[in-house]
Amino acid sequence: MRREAVREYLASALWAMPTCAVALALIAGAGLSAVQLGAAPPLAVLLFQGTSDDARNLLIGIASTMVTVIAVVLGLTVVALQLASTQFSPRLLRNFLRDIPNQVTLSTFMATFAYSTAGLYTVGIAGGQRTQDYPRLAVSGALLLLFVSMIMLVYFAHHLAHSIQVDQVMKRVETATLKVIERSFVPGDPTLRMPNPPPGATALPAPRSGYVQAFHVEAFVGALASRGLTAQMVPMVGRHVVAGAPLAWVWASAGEGPLAPDAGAELRRALVQSVRIGYERTLEQDVAFGIRQLADVASKALSPAINDPYTANQAVDHLGSILAALALRQHGPQAVADAQGTIRLHVPARDFAYLVDLALGQVRRYGANEPRVVRALLRVCRDLLWFGDAAHHAVVRRYVETLLSDVTRRVAQPADREPLLAEGAAVLKAFDVPGGTTGAD
Repeated sequence: MRREAVREYLASALWAMPTCAVALALIAGAGLSAVQLGAAPPLAVLLFQGTSDDARNLLIGIASTMVTVIAVVLGLTVVALQLASTQFSPRLLRNFLRDIPNQVTLSTFMATFAYSTAGLYTVGIAGGQRTQDYPRLAVSGALLLLFVSMIMLVYFAHHLAHSIQVDQVMKRVETATLKVIERSFVPGDPTLRMPNPPPGATALPAPRSGYVQAFHVEAFVGALASRGLTAQMVPMVGRHVVAGAPLAWVWASAGEGPLAPDAGAELRRALVQSVRIGYERTLEQDVAFGIRQLADVASKALSPAINDPYTANQAVDHLGSILAALALRQHGPQAVADAQGTIRLHVPARDFAYLVDLALGQVRRYGANEPRVVRALLRVCRDLLWFGDAAHHAVVRRYVETLLSDVTRRVAQPADREPLLAEGAAVLKAFDVPGGTTGAD
């Protein structure tokens, strides 16, 4: 759990990769400075041909240039972060910080600066005295890094211009969310009902305040099995918990009496190892967080200050892809068993109705009076007919009925309202046809 937390933090730490690049540049510079070349080395034409003073001036020029370039890159990065926060959603900032091309570009510039600056301590200086001998190979390496940095600067401008486009932003969120569904989604049981802790149950408090980022309950289930206990997690992934509030309820199989002091301490240690709590939500196991990001983009586009229904339609299209992937899976609480097959832990989870409302509910409430947005919502609902089972279709059908009710109340112009109601009626009719093979048009 701790290792995953460190990896998750470093992935969005803008300083981590540049720091490693600086260390590698210093090591490479020290290694190249120790290489002694003969009078006529192979490929001598590719090595720096100037004097030691020329070499020092070159390194000074490269170092000063890199300082300016780094300042420009950081300034552009801040502008991109500000634009993403104000124009799209503040929850997208983490995606920009985790962007590998941005980290690689900044690392290249930092490595070039560190390499050139460190070379000033050796080039043309020996034992504190000026000398004409200097490591030509190391100086040639500085020139190579300079050319690489210039290429990366052009690439950075190209990448930044594309990364702040709304299409690219939403596609990146969709891709990341689909990866979470593919790799981390745990199927639930829609028919499972979370048990009510008996009167003798013991609460295990949350060690700190924050958002539940991930569950890895193997250690907790093992501790429960060793003492014949049953437990229920209180929050689900993505929910906020307060330090000292119940994080889990534990009780004996017969529901008798409080836990022994040593058992409570052991279970608290196992719970800390099984639940990661952080100051922010992450996308590691939280599918709802990816949906929230796209829903925020759509909601902001429909705000009176922006009035951009086409961007909202694009967000709805990406949400449709995520909902289609979710409709192929079963949602609900999970019952985790031990090695002997005895259920030891109940974990709450979001159902499909919650996810549909999270994805499309705000768009419906803010955009039900805009015909283009309503048509986009109906299109997504009709596409969902091809995914999932009858339970999933029932959820989507209820959403369409609510949407048409909003259209009836909020679209005043009959010329706009009647075609939308007719299209919605066709979608509802498609739900009554087995497989949705007819009537969807």
